[in-house]
Amino acid sequence: MMDLSDLNAFVAVARAGGFRDGARASGGSASGLREAGRRLEVQLGVRLFNRTTRSVVPTEAGLSLLERLGPALSEVEAALDVVNGFRDRPAGSLRLNVPVSAARLILPDIVPGFLAAYPGIRLEVIADENFVDVLAAGCDAGIRYDERLEQDMIAVPIGPRVQRFATAASPAYLDRHGRPQHPSDLLGHSCVRGRFASGAMLPWEFERDGEVVRVDPTGPLIVRIGGATDLAVDAAIAGTGIIGLFEGWLRPYFDSGALEPVLEPWWQSFPGPFLYYPGRRLVPAPLRAFIDYIKGGKA
Repeated sequence: MMDLSDLNAFVAVARAGGFRDGARASGGSASGLREAGRRLEVQLGVRLFNRTTRSVVPTEAGLSLLERLGPALSEVEAALDVVNGFRDRPAGSLRLNVPVSAARLILPDIVPGFLAAYPGIRLEVIADENFVDVLAAGCDAGIRYDERLEQDMIAVPIGPRVQRFATAASPAYLDRHGRPQHPSDLLGHSCVRGRFASGAMLPWEFERDGEVVRVDPTGPLIVRIGGATDLAVDAAIAGTGIIGLFEGWLRPYFDSGALEPVLEPWWQSFPGPFLYYPGRRLVPAPLRAFIDYIKGGKA
């Protein structure tokens, strides 16, 4: 008899392409997954992975097993989850893959109340700026903006339905260098920029009375969007230059006076984010509870 946990470990490693990434996706340990893989190979009498110092790649036998085993394990999970329907309150784990901006601006207004309403659910939030396959990453759902959603996903609005991209600088910086009156003026200023993990650095876009202006300013500091965003904010407060970021992220610093809005009449609005999840599988009870919670006007 095969141990179900060993089979799950095999799927996690095969999908992630490594023991460490598989451990991050499954919530286990790399050593535990490695040992589970060895046990499974001994029981089956066939090599399932080709291992090198840099990668773990399924063999032909491993790929064949993964192709059949993945859907089967999903059915097992779905069958076990049916039991949740007999509880007064759903229980289990819910894993969400979200951008750092959502973890900072959207979830704080949702998570405490949700967990209080469903004490049997354990929520794990993975903040990641990479556009990942939520299933391959071992997550139940994700949060993204609509232009980044895959076509086979179901999307549910979450958080504010309208957000704005804001620009700001410290009053001291603006006193020294002047206050821009038009987005093109930013080309003569020091700006704090952000770069995505993919390497892309998007231009700043502004709009007023139907006129759209895109500028690509330069400056002394570029940070990785997500993990180093707070550094960019701190640098702007210290007078390094003009920063562009979600209005909600900068609002506390406007209120305190640490930052001053720049070009506010030109700030561009964009639709708020969506919770998305695969439409081709049964929705686990913890995720269904989360969807019902945000749909019920709780967030």
